[in-house]
Amino acid sequence: MSKKKMLFVYNPKAGKERIRSNLLDIIDTFTRAGYEVTVYPTQEPGDAIETVRTRENIYDIVVCSGGDGTLDEVVNGMWKSKKRIPIGYVPAGSTNDFAMSLGIPSAMHASAEALVTGKEYQCDIGVMNDETFVYIAAFGLFTDVSYQTRQDVKNVLGHMAYILEGAKRLSEIRSYHVKVTTDEAVIEDDFVFGMVTNSVSVGGFKDITGKHVKLDDGVFEVTLVKLPDNMLDMSNLMAAFLNRDIDTEQMYCFKTKHVVFESKDKIAWTRDGEFGGEHTYVDIRNENKAVTILVPKDK
Repeated sequence: MSKKKMLFVYNPKAGKERIRSNLLDIIDTFTRAGYEVTVYPTQEPGDAIETVRTRENIYDIVVCSGGDGTLDEVVNGMWKSKKRIPIGYVPAGSTNDFAMSLGIPSAMHASAEALVTGKEYQCDIGVMNDETFVYIAAFGLFTDVSYQTRQDVKNVLGHMAYILEGAKRLSEIRSYHVKVTTDEAVIEDDFVFGMVTNSVSVGGFKDITGKHVKLDDGVFEVTLVKLPDNMLDMSNLMAAFLNRDIDTEQMYCFKTKHVVFESKDKIAWTRDGEFGGEHTYVDIRNENKAVTILVPKDK
């Protein structure tokens, strides 16, 4: 009986380089489960996209290990390829928001075991101007923290690196005048922050996206934070935002399957913690149950 073939793509620099001390055990877990494993360590940003997109049509599954950015690249590559196959995820990043949302264990050996004994889950993804994202597209306050924090700093400090880097940004608060159009409404206002999410956790903060979040319901959770009058209001507003204590005077929170952002000035966006370009026009749509992710049986 021929073995199932697996392409295992991993980021050797993610999350304090945890993969290095776990790699052999992970491959052993996959091999014992009946897989013939082809291993590919990524060499640079975007590498996983092309590796998955141009893979030979001989693999039964693609598994990745790294942070959410690595998973984003693998999903992007799968989306651009002609043949869709299941994706497995062994989280090794600093926050691993999407893994938390899917109930994937944070311990690498446990997530590898859960992958080979788990079940398939059809998950929504987002498409932002023809590029995919797995769980968040965002602009404004703090959204550049992830991709502007050096990898070696992330490796040493982990999640604290994001908090420290974000604190530096408080004196640089600026707003963006944006017209936001959905199938249900049109909003135009000045915003310091906006995010389109399909996750129960963002930046390590659970439930920040709202309650009753489902990753396969065909809609996003959208949060837009308006420009406050002064820094004291800003402090109170951010506290309310992190606690999901919705202030309807200062925040817009809604669900939608399609949303368009328009602005006169270019705005820098992030997709799954990586730089998503500067845009005056951003079209985001939900692709319902577009990819298959392997999750624990009890999820």
